[in-house]
Amino acid sequence: MTNSGIILVASAALFWGLSGGIAGILINDDWNAVLVSFCRGAVGLIFVLMWLVLRPRNSGFTNGKLWLWSIIAGFGVSGNFAFYFFSISESSVAVAATLMYCAPIFVYLISFAIKIERPTLSKCAAILLVMAGVVLLTRVYQIDSSGITPIGVIAGLLSGMSLALFIFGFKYAARQGSPQAVLAIAFSTLTLALGTLIDIEEAGRVVNSADWPLFAILGVLGGGASFILYIIGLRRTLPALASIVATIEPVTAALFGVIILGEVLAYTQVLGMLIILATVTALGVYSSKQ
Repeated sequence: MTNSGIILVASAALFWGLSGGIAGILINDDWNAVLVSFCRGAVGLIFVLMWLVLRPRNSGFTNGKLWLWSIIAGFGVSGNFAFYFFSISESSVAVAATLMYCAPIFVYLISFAIKIERPTLSKCAAILLVMAGVVLLTRVYQIDSSGITPIGVIAGLLSGMSLALFIFGFKYAARQGSPQAVLAIAFSTLTLALGTLIDIEEAGRVVNSADWPLFAILGVLGGGASFILYIIGLRRTLPALASIVATIEPVTAALFGVIILGEVLAYTQVLGMLIILATVTALGVYSSKQ
């Protein structure tokens, strides 16, 4: 473990948090959430390809399993980006970011279903705590007056599920080749998948719009540099510590939403957010020590 690893992971989490806030600005400016997601991934693909050119060894491109799992990871990151930004449009940056942070819970549920892991009392208790936190955060008991739509909550949870799919895909693909090769295939899959869903006419207006710098920053921070920094940093950081540092993302996104976008969170929502962040982080630390 080195201090540089902690700094790299923290930087990646900070960039991801800021990307949620930037996406919130673009969506408030009436840009479609899918288009914003596509631009984030397309710019990210450029960075990943540059990384691959600089580090071409042991890519594993001739391995069929690498392609299979990388494409699965690509669909995961596609859903993560798109559902996350759509959730922002239907709720808030703070709510969407925290719901997405529930991804480790979905990883556990999938692991239980396919019998990779056995459910334990502590893990089941963590899942129930996160569910309670989600109820408080989204205020489903008064959803009509909270400014959060049901579809926004569903999209936020789907973004977490998609992130879990990306985690699984990347984990198994990385065993077959280099991480830069995996990300190159995954981001290419994202670009092709979301590219079929965007409005071409709207996409053409991005370059000449006043918002193009925000699109560029979103892609650089949220799609390119962050993934590269995180993977490099993770190699130099203990998993337990990385789990704690990763909380920077939803906290940054929430603060951005409240301070810059003027979003308002009730005390019960803040409590729900803290329950989710603390539980998921503790679960990550516990799992890494097993």
